Amino acid sequence: MREQLLKEIDADQASIVTFLQEFVRARSPNPPGDTRSAMAHVRSFLDKKGLGYRLHTRDETMPNLVASKLFGAGKKHLVLNGHIDVFPVNDASDWKVDPWSGAIVDGAIYGRGVADMKVGTTASILTYAYLSALPDLKGRLTLTVVSDEETFGPYGARHLFDVCPDEITGTACLNGEPSSFETVRFGEKGAFWLRFRVTAPGGHGAYTHVSPNAIELAYALIADLKALTKFEFIEPKEVAQALDQSKAQFDAAYGAGASAAARKVTFNVGTISGGPKVNMIASECQFEVDFRLPNGVDPERFMADVKALGQKHKFAMEILIENRPNWCEPNSELTRIVMRNAETLTGIKPVDVVSLGNTDARLWRYRNVPAVIYGPAPRGLGSKNENVPIADALNVIKCHVLTAYDYLS
Repeated sequence: MREQLLKEIDADQASIVTFLQEFVRARSPNPPGDTRSAMAHVRSFLDKKGLGYRLHTRDETMPNLVASKLFGAGKKHLVLNGHIDVFPVNDASDWKVDPWSGAIVDGAIYGRGVADMKVGTTASILTYAYLSALPDLKGRLTLTVVSDEETFGPYGARHLFDVCPDEITGTACLNGEPSSFETVRFGEKGAFWLRFRVTAPGGHGAYTHVSPNAIELAYALIADLKALTKFEFIEPKEVAQALDQSKAQFDAAYGAGASAAARKVTFNVGTISGGPKVNMIASECQFEVDFRLPNGVDPERFMADVKALGQKHKFAMEILIENRPNWCEPNSELTRIVMRNAETLTGIKPVDVVSLGNTDARLWRYRNVPAVIYGPAPRGLGSKNENVPIADALNVIKCHVLTAYDYLS
């Protein structure tokens, strides 16, 4: 049956490529996060296949879809997860093609969101479609197609866990976020986004003796926040062993230094604003920072250190995002199946890594469900000329189909 599934995918190549191109053309940038056009594309495909589904919506512009197939007796329940919102395009003139065209250039499909993650979501959709027709599987297969992932908002996968957690938790989760063929992701760093506001009396720029400058006060606070990248912690043994073994391929896939970044606290000032004009002492400065916390960091203890800076600096702080570090067993059954199939299809044996960024897979790991990510390389991710070679897209789809088949056989 495995060979038959691969033959079916090869026979359907033209229609799969067309599906992906039309998926890219269904614009779904977040913000604003309106995914109705992209979801209509997904629904049209499932309708033509005669596959039922349910929509769960908290915001009508951000629909979520759940479909489930019960096979023969079995305890395994594999959940396929993918999102349909994508990053916005800053300047289309920087691209070699229209970023919403789904154009094919040199054997690759170009367009915003094709790597993150419309190829991966297509893999989930097609896996569900191909396997739903098979009579000899055991357990349950569930498809979740969600919105509102790019901003980690409450209207996507988080909403599904609010309204139908028993339907979508499963015993394992397979996700097609961009990973590259060199890696399989079993965990990810935490993300804490914080907004700080610093104030001062202010005054005329020539009278610097009457008030401190809020911008300069913010600089001093930023320096002390950056010093928290030296925060001490102990990695879980299993995570440390996996990352020790994957360093070379990790860096090959994500760039030199990626493997080191995965294992330390990182800090980025993303936005800063303050002061009304050049000849006035700034009375206010606001900035936002992005801390990424490795597995092993205790978020409560880390945030206690952040708040303790209030003894030295006067500021107001708001937590914008609070995603905890997460990981599952690197050598889980699903991970082993993905690795075996990936190597067979590509000739590359992927290694276990943790993600530097966040994905919806974290929501399954928070519930102690193994969640494994395998997808295309992140070419142009969040930048210009995002693309996925057609051959790579087909290999991702094949790997997901075979993995789901093996897991439920």
